[in-house]
Amino acid sequence: MPFKAPVEDMLFVLNNLCDLDQISQMPGYEDAQPDMVEAILGEAAKFSQEVLAPLNKKGDQQGSTFAKGEVATPEGWREAYQQLVEMGWNSPKTGAEHGGMGLPSVVNASIQEMFTSANTSFMLAPLLTQGAIESIAGFASPQLQEVYLPKLVTGEWTGTMNLTEPQAGSDLAAITSKAVPQGDHYLISGQKIFITYGEHDMSENIIHLVLARLPNAPAGVKGISLFIVPKFMVNENGTLGDRNDVECISIEHKLGIHASPTCTMAFGTANGAIGYLVGEAHEGLKYMFTMMNAARLGVGLQGVGIAEHATQHAIDYAMERKQGQSPQGTAPSIMGHPDIRRMLGLMKSRTEAARVLAYRAAAAEDMAHKAMDAEQRAFFQRRLDLLIPVVKGWSTELCVDIASLGVQIHGGMGFIEETGAAQHFRDARITTIYEGTTGIQALDLVGRKIKRDQGAAAMELVHDMRETAQKASQRTDAHVDWSQVEQVAQGAAQAVEDVTRWLVQRNDHSPQAAAANVLELFGIALGAWAMADAAIAASDQLMIDKDNKFVRTKLKTVAFYNAQVYPKAAMLQQVIFDANDEVLNFNANDFEVA
Repeated sequence: MPFKAPVEDMLFVLNNLCDLDQISQMPGYEDAQPDMVEAILGEAAKFSQEVLAPLNKKGDQQGSTFAKGEVATPEGWREAYQQLVEMGWNSPKTGAEHGGMGLPSVVNASIQEMFTSANTSFMLAPLLTQGAIESIAGFASPQLQEVYLPKLVTGEWTGTMNLTEPQAGSDLAAITSKAVPQGDHYLISGQKIFITYGEHDMSENIIHLVLARLPNAPAGVKGISLFIVPKFMVNENGTLGDRNDVECISIEHKLGIHASPTCTMAFGTANGAIGYLVGEAHEGLKYMFTMMNAARLGVGLQGVGIAEHATQHAIDYAMERKQGQSPQGTAPSIMGHPDIRRMLGLMKSRTEAARVLAYRAAAAEDMAHKAMDAEQRAFFQRRLDLLIPVVKGWSTELCVDIASLGVQIHGGMGFIEETGAAQHFRDARITTIYEGTTGIQALDLVGRKIKRDQGAAAMELVHDMRETAQKASQRTDAHVDWSQVEQVAQGAAQAVEDVTRWLVQRNDHSPQAAAANVLELFGIALGAWAMADAAIAASDQLMIDKDNKFVRTKLKTVAFYNAQVYPKAAMLQQVIFDANDEVLNFNANDFEVA
């Protein structure tokens, strides 16, 4: 069966678990009423199912190709991109003042997820463009905004993020690209690697956001500035002028996302690439973090999207494949085997929990930007900052595991490319790496998001988790085991509190050794909180409509998560508290092969 956007679950999450009603009452979001959002998601679903999904396998097989500095995207890519632009899907959350739809981030999260789920490689171009829009809108001068924002918002131009270099990797303090002042602009020189859609044939211009150093800039990250460097110069009347001194010198040959060109870019090999300073000198990394945070949330949604598509793919196969006997006799399909249902349950329940968590991060972004009260805006900014590394790290790690389970459910056929199961696995693998590896997200969560504020934002989450547990304890409807829901929600809150207090109290290297386990525990525990809220909302709906198949399945999914997924949190907590010396005692010599 072809991909189907999970609109019903998306609407359930938006309307019941993400306060869409409250968000739609904030200035600028008044049109995001439930009926309007349902119509928007319906149209987005059509585009994802009818345009993007059919190109997914073709793009994987053909890939993007490179010759003489030019990149050709796969067959159908340019036409699909033009449709995306014409339908206004390029930047749905950009404000109307810049030509966007002005949708809340939480609604945009649904659109982004379904598009990514349908075709991850394709959606990387709009994802980076959205980040470029946010950086330019937030920090560039009005003059630069006037030149570059309108066509980035429409998608006539695309944007990129040029951070790292061959010698730097994740250590941006080591970048050496230079920016020399010349009149009203700068001459940029240097080489950047791993630039997604750094060159392609879908848009008429590509706007590169580039980190570089001014002469005599301070060492380290404090000496980095941000520049707009267009592929083609823009004339005063808005038309395109000469080609800038920017070129793609190669593209990578990758495990997955074959259709997305990952470019090595050379700036200033002739006379210097003309660039324009964004904001203040030496503040570039701070500005780029705006783009990076948007990309990290976007990659977390990629994790959810790939997990959803891999799960659908596996369900379709399990429904049709006939093999062996189930405990009840001859199985009509392998769906009769308990282990198949166990694997599908792990896929489905974790995907749905991760969806809620990602959407709640997007909703926090809306509240942080639009809430009328300054204290409330600060509260939700803290929450957004805390959730982003969890969403990015946990959602992508589980999507790799979910895609791997999808291959397993296909058996030997999953290892064969023709079935398509392997593509989900290959495409998923990069999500834990780009925009900051899982280890980097974990260190960010532990160091910058928990220890820096002495656990304040985490304890605010614990408060909300306990409120959910209290609501569950007051339920009496018989079709849910509310004692289990309450126990898991309370346990999840206690685990987050205990680990947060442990981190705040530690002054050695243990938090760094434990960081990846902390991130996974937070993901599982916050997923349990999300599932408890989902159980309450589903139960309410079931009282109104006793025959509602969707909410009955939702309650089964919650029970599965609580019984099969959540118990891992206790093991992780024990490892976090007791097993860090075993990590720290290793040294380089211990890994040498005799």
